[in-house]
Amino acid sequence: MSFLVSVLNSMPGAVAQGLVWGIMAIGVYITFRILDIADLTVDGTLCTGGAVCVVLTMNGVPMWASILIAFIAGLIAGLVTGIFHVGFGIPAILAGILTQLALYSINLRIMGWGTDNGSKANLPISVDKYDLLISSRNVREASIGNPILILTIFIAVIIIVLYWFFATELGCSLRATGSNPNMSRAQSINTDMTKILGLMLSNGLVALSGALLAQYQGFSDINMGRGSIVIGLAAVIIGEVFFGKIFRNFALKLVYCVIGAVIYYVVIQIVLRMGLSTDDLKLLTALVVALFLGVPYWKKKYSERHVAGKGGANA
Repeated sequence: MSFLVSVLNSMPGAVAQGLVWGIMAIGVYITFRILDIADLTVDGTLCTGGAVCVVLTMNGVPMWASILIAFIAGLIAGLVTGIFHVGFGIPAILAGILTQLALYSINLRIMGWGTDNGSKANLPISVDKYDLLISSRNVREASIGNPILILTIFIAVIIIVLYWFFATELGCSLRATGSNPNMSRAQSINTDMTKILGLMLSNGLVALSGALLAQYQGFSDINMGRGSIVIGLAAVIIGEVFFGKIFRNFALKLVYCVIGAVIYYVVIQIVLRMGLSTDDLKLLTALVVALFLGVPYWKKKYSERHVAGKGGANA
């Protein structure tokens, strides 16, 4: 009984965290599924968004402006990766690693802005001193300040804007580039430009997620983005496996990315309450991603064998 009570008490926090990471999962979906690019920049961009938001807030910048500038910082990071990939001819996965590596030093400098040594690995921010949009302190309150409510509205707005954008000529060009680059070029689409745009948009959303995550947990940390690409992939894959055949509309596909992130964090909380060490979380995440990535392959192999078996029986 105590285990059940403990799990139920942890659910609001798990849902709130899942919603924050759901925004990041939408960003990963843009590169992973729409552009068909494995972008590892996000491990650095998440921290960049959190660092920029916290530093600006602590220096008197309004919260909405801090979040917006964090989003722009993510756009710039995606632009750098895009230039490495398109302009330098570097494979996308390596271009992302290079940008992520550079962001480690940049993030240290951002959080150390104004200090004696010019770099800092951790920067706390308190809801008692600053006007934060969300905070984990309010996750169990039945009020308008509850982060679950705020994040739900936030995500709804993001999905509406993305649904509109990807229905425009430019958005359709971006989707066509990921679907068939050669045919897109034959249709006079500048695929280099659309790839850069997709990388920018993806990393902008990841940085936005980082800004919200830093507020929610009350600090930005140099390691807060480490392994985030795996969590983002887990959210996307979990959403696809459970809802891929139900949610066909593009907007609903973005919704299932968010639901996948929530499911992931709910499962993590349940497993932690069962006694799993936090040191093993990365291992668990890797196993979850591997498992769900294998599900479509196993389904395909089963279908092929089933069809082959029927063919042999009919013969």
